[in-house]
Amino acid sequence: MEKEKLIELAKSVRKRAYVPYSNFAVGAVVVSKKGEVYTGCNVENASYGLTVCAERNAIFKAVSEGEREFSLLVVVGDTEGPCMPCGACRQVIREFGSDIKIIAANLSGESKETTIAELLPEAFDYNDLK
Repeated sequence: MEKEKLIELAKSVRKRAYVPYSNFAVGAVVVSKKGEVYTGCNVENASYGLTVCAERNAIFKAVSEGEREFSLLVVVGDTEGPCMPCGACRQVIREFGSDIKIIAANLSGESKETTIAELLPEAFDYNDLK
């Protein structure tokens, strides 16, 4: 699926976000190395620490379907510049590879392409502990 279609899909799923506290809706799409596409939106909770970001929801949905390898993650929010993954999401993305491409975008059509390795240099990796 091409970049623009993936961004539009993330925008679409963003509309399903449950954000009664922040009113900050985010949509995400993760693409497995097999080419399967999974979506996620953020879901807030009155106990703020239990809130789950769109990126993690998309990844967790994919993992629950048996995926473990990802090539691309798209994230879209109503931000001034491209909507970047938070630190927790960066660590979860990195759990599944250092070569995952990230497309961060906003509702105005701006986007930035990067990698998880660039967003989270010197990431914590369990394999480094062995």
